[in-house]
Amino acid sequence: MNLHAISAIYRFEMARAGRTLLQSIVSPVISTSLYFVVFGAAIGPRMAEIDGVSYGAFLVPGLIMLTLLTHSISNASFGIYFPRFVGTIYEVLSAPVSPMEIVVSYVGAAATKSIILGLIILATAALFVPLRVEHPFWMLAFLVLTAVTFSLLGFVIGIWADNFEKLQLVPLLIVTPLTFLGGSFYSIDMLPPFWRAVSLFNPVVYLVSGFRWSFYGISDVNIAVSVAMTLAFLVLCLAVVSWIFRTGYRLKT
Repeated sequence: MNLHAISAIYRFEMARAGRTLLQSIVSPVISTSLYFVVFGAAIGPRMAEIDGVSYGAFLVPGLIMLTLLTHSISNASFGIYFPRFVGTIYEVLSAPVSPMEIVVSYVGAAATKSIILGLIILATAALFVPLRVEHPFWMLAFLVLTAVTFSLLGFVIGIWADNFEKLQLVPLLIVTPLTFLGGSFYSIDMLPPFWRAVSLFNPVVYLVSGFRWSFYGISDVNIAVSVAMTLAFLVLCLAVVSWIFRTGYRLKT
């Protein structure tokens, strides 16, 4: 494995995040903090507890997951799309760097930035709402798995997109609505039976539910199912990335 090449691409991507610190870190932290202020501090005390957890605290895992999903996708999609846009991707493809090393570099950098952002938001949330983490290992595991999985999805989107508008198409029109409807702001057990059954077809439900379980020990679906669904989506994304490099889809044309 060419560790020097992986390190070079990884450090370049991380340095780009440092140059855009206001956009990549500060802005999402401020935006998420507004949710904590409005829903946690202002509206939260007027809401009934959900499974023994205050509404403000109940929101935290869902809001972190919302930010994690959208920024994992955007970080990875822009990271691979911009070299395609300016033509420098051909230098990477012609270098003695394997497809696996390219994926590890770009996806690793995107996931790292998302994980750092998620941890900062978690620390910020503790300033506004009472917070506890009952299963810290699983909290970090879900954080890492989700960041890597959706960074892989972002990598696929960055290769598929042929303009900047398409980079935002999936996050804005698909991922964000699925996250809002995936139990980020409520428990799906509060829904009528029909809509609860429909919600179970939303993959984000399993991510949010598993992540919330790591905080408070409560979940809408079995934790084993949440882990299995997350791993299944990870494997699916890996399979698509493997197909892209095997066929050269939008990379060699």
